[in-house]
Amino acid sequence: MGGERMAGRGKDTVRAVRRPEVRLPELQAYDGRELEPEGDYDGLEFTEVDCAGQSARGARFMDCALRRCALDETVLSRARIIDSVLSGARGVGTDLSQASLRDVEVVDGRLGGVQLHGAVLERVVVRGGKIDFANLRRAKLRDVAFEGCVLVEADFGGAELERVSFDDCTLARVDFSAVRMKDVDLRGAAGLDIARGIDCLGGAVISTAQLMDLAPAFAAQVGVRVE
Repeated sequence: MGGERMAGRGKDTVRAVRRPEVRLPELQAYDGRELEPEGDYDGLEFTEVDCAGQSARGARFMDCALRRCALDETVLSRARIIDSVLSGARGVGTDLSQASLRDVEVVDGRLGGVQLHGAVLERVVVRGGKIDFANLRRAKLRDVAFEGCVLVEADFGGAELERVSFDDCTLARVDFSAVRMKDVDLRGAAGLDIARGIDCLGGAVISTAQLMDLAPAFAAQVGVRVE
């Protein structure tokens, strides 16, 4: 079907995530200057750079690698991050609201309270690490794979998810309120704890075991009392 790979079979068939293929060119070391709003960063390697409190609002990062950088309260709202790798990033309150991430790998991040509301993520892999209290309200995720990571109280309220998978991930107290889903594969999640939005799973696929775990929440949603 148009060359797209498929996952599952029968009625559980979902279109597989199209993953990024990031091939970085030879990179130049970043000179360590403070980030600038609307800055243009191309073919650079940021290694253990402390970007805490800096603003790169509306900046463009293309063919870049950010390795073990501190992003506490870093403002990257409306930034465009393209064909890049973020490895070992750490920070609290990183602002990526309305940012655009395309063909990006995020590896072993340790982030808390990251703001991604209104952001657009396309062909993104989030592998390993832990993200607490991520705000993804009204974000658009297309072809996004979460792999082996922990998401604690992630808020997807009003977001659009298309071809999104969660393999070997732990989702704790996740909020799917008013989410619109299409080809979302939750079967690989190691833990699936939905705090809100159990009624918005149309367009997702879950396993039989997950259905049994979520049965009380489904029953409560339709007003069925289980005794």
